[in-house]
Amino acid sequence: MRPENQSSVSEFLLLGIPIQPEQQDVVFALFLGMYLTTVLGNLLILLLIRLDPRLHTPMYFFLSHLALTDVSFSSVTLPKMLMNMQTRCQAITYAGCISQVYFFIFFGCLDSFLLAVMAYDRYVAVCHPLRYTAIMRDEFCVILAAGCWLAACAQALLHTLLVDQLTFCAGTVIPHFFCDLAVVLKSSCSDTSLNELLILTEGVLIFTLPLEGLSVVMAPFMCIIISYLRVLTTVLKIPSTAGKYKAFSTCGSHLTVVSMFYGSISYVYLQPLNSYTVKDWIATIIYTMLTSMLNPFIYSLRNKDLKQGFGKLIDRIKSQ
Repeated sequence: MRPENQSSVSEFLLLGIPIQPEQQDVVFALFLGMYLTTVLGNLLILLLIRLDPRLHTPMYFFLSHLALTDVSFSSVTLPKMLMNMQTRCQAITYAGCISQVYFFIFFGCLDSFLLAVMAYDRYVAVCHPLRYTAIMRDEFCVILAAGCWLAACAQALLHTLLVDQLTFCAGTVIPHFFCDLAVVLKSSCSDTSLNELLILTEGVLIFTLPLEGLSVVMAPFMCIIISYLRVLTTVLKIPSTAGKYKAFSTCGSHLTVVSMFYGSISYVYLQPLNSYTVKDWIATIIYTMLTSMLNPFIYSLRNKDLKQGFGKLIDRIKSQ
């Protein structure tokens, strides 16, 4: 961390969510409930997958990583926002802001990469069912998961190191409820052309539109689209309606999560950096909080294996 950064500014001010003072207690209780639901729901998914041997399959292996990522993703922003609302203090330290930038990019990218890997898993299950166990062997699944973690770490580290080279003026205000990369770049007093060049270069290298903040997550999204186009082609060849429904039902939960995650991200970031505003904070809340909270419900309500695993867990608790 450069000395001039520390001498220029030691903390930022987070404006938070634009709500009336009299509504603050209600909003605090709402977000606290969302956070606790997210943590408990995803930890329950992890526990069920760990305890039930029938859930030791590639699909649930990746789902366990997604559940852990969702807990971490929400924990990057929500606890700090809740603390600021409760203490009526909007300050965040420079180190805290840079840490938020890193971990938000890290877990956001990891979420995206894992959704792409899960789409590939569904593609193999539907399009190559006889070769599924041979393709999605344990070693390959571990390699895919490790690749997701390493790729997300590299993306986050590169952006964070460049952000740390910027200069911020005293009294810098972050017009958001967390230190989002695009807003932090916009709030800098120094030239951000190198940071924008990195985003642009990523967009070109991974064959996506060079839109601010979106290039990192669009490559996995394209993998998801290609995987499900292949799935759709295969399913349409199935002669029976029951067979088509069974094939589609294995992908329904994942498609729901993908639609919520990428739909809200696109709504927020599908704009150049110089026109980025936080008036769309509701969409930001959807992909930073709501999707992570609903994932356990989406996967469990449409999944008989998880329901049975939950029933066995309840029976085990009652018998003790």
